[in-house]
Amino acid sequence: MGYISHPKIIPDTVEERKYQVAMAKDCLNANTLIVLPTGLGKTIIALYTTAVILQEGKKVLLMAPTKPLVDQHASVFSGFLAGARIGVMNGLMNPETRKKITDNNDLVVSTPQCVANDLENKLYGMGDFGLVIYDEAHRGTGNYAYVTVAGHCTRENRSVGLTASPGSDIKKVEEVCRNLGFLRIDVRTENDPDVAPYIHETYVKKIEVNMPKELLDIIDVLKKLLDHYFIELTGLRLTKENWPPSTTHMLMIGDTLQKRLRRGERSATLYRGLTVQSICIKILHAVNLAETQGMSSLRSYMIKLTEEAQTQKGNKGGKELAVRKEFLDAWDMVSGSKVEHPKVSKLMSLVSQILNSDPSSKVMVFTQYRDTCDILVEKLSSIDGANVGKLIGQSNGGLRQKEQIGILEEFRSGIRNVIVATSVGEEGLDVASTNAVIFYEPVPSEIRTIQRRGRTGRKNDGEVFVLIAKGTMDEVFESSSRKKEDQMRSRLERLNRELLLSVKEDQRKLRDF
Repeated sequence: MGYISHPKIIPDTVEERKYQVAMAKDCLNANTLIVLPTGLGKTIIALYTTAVILQEGKKVLLMAPTKPLVDQHASVFSGFLAGARIGVMNGLMNPETRKKITDNNDLVVSTPQCVANDLENKLYGMGDFGLVIYDEAHRGTGNYAYVTVAGHCTRENRSVGLTASPGSDIKKVEEVCRNLGFLRIDVRTENDPDVAPYIHETYVKKIEVNMPKELLDIIDVLKKLLDHYFIELTGLRLTKENWPPSTTHMLMIGDTLQKRLRRGERSATLYRGLTVQSICIKILHAVNLAETQGMSSLRSYMIKLTEEAQTQKGNKGGKELAVRKEFLDAWDMVSGSKVEHPKVSKLMSLVSQILNSDPSSKVMVFTQYRDTCDILVEKLSSIDGANVGKLIGQSNGGLRQKEQIGILEEFRSGIRNVIVATSVGEEGLDVASTNAVIFYEPVPSEIRTIQRRGRTGRKNDGEVFVLIAKGTMDEVFESSSRKKEDQMRSRLERLNRELLLSVKEDQRKLRDF
């Protein structure tokens, strides 16, 4: 195995992979969005470009969305860069401290919001930075802080974006490129010849389960209630009979009604429409929980709806829903049931098999909801040999960033061998290579699917299991994600060609001028 040789990289520390070096060199020639699956070394590409810029005597700014990611990058770069002063910044520091960090360090690693604020306040400028790196660059849309920082960059600042998946929505990818100034997109997948030698196999297996009659009966009651309110929306001329009563559809209706409200409309139809739309969203969520999560999650949600309806702050739709006969009938069925979703027992069996076949195995389970996360931690903890940890976000009494990092460190060291995570475990954080990743439910986002799947197959072969309840939204979401992922590469390649043609046209105009 050869190592990268560069004056700014500590000798014999970074494996030389031709595709990484080639991608890094191309980044130095034009502002580039790097699209590379998790585990294939986006950080090494950033490291090589950083080394070259530092050797030229210029500084580098590397931004990442969260403090744990910032700390992770700083640690990695400290272990590889030779003779570089590395400073770490975040929003908890006072501005003057951040100013000193930018003045006194060669590489600055920071969360983006504080950099955006400092630039807006003219605390420092981008003139000293020869390279700006945007980790998880697909976030660069709307008013995200990356966009503000990029607005302060000039042609003197080389820009590199890193992402495992920018998504299949070409308009959003175009927006990212436009906002962050990328002139080309460099895409690699596991199937590219220069990448293939470094790939460990990831085997994906769908596991289907049949829904129990008790859950199906509850879902039937909830759907009849949904039909009642959907018919009312049709009567209000806010929807059409042939449109599906889906969450996406309901959000579109809500957006239209809010726009009418902002324009000053104050009609009985508008107010009733807002109430009914809110009720439909609640019922759809209850159906989704019943289909994809299970009785415990549905029970918790219905208790929450009932409690909120009994408070003064409870909204009108919630109060109306909580006293409907159909809702009360469903609640009687839920509260008296001891049936759990068949995914729970299937998951327990799967984790038990993995750990029994190899006690050194590490398993990561992803689920959409915190309630489900708590349930699964409790259930999986009863398995012999399973030491289970929970990885959730900070909001609403979740885990602080230090606690998240502590859980991941216990997973790396083997103190814990099973982690149940919500979306916080999907993006960026250096999760130890796992033997198996289990989706408790599919997600309709190709970005999140790719990131979840990337938690395994990094240092050895890995398995991905996707639990799917037959005849439910699980099937819809799994199909949607797969189609979007199939479309993504071809769309990115087409966009890259368009970007390169645009650059050539601009250059021609400059020559003619």
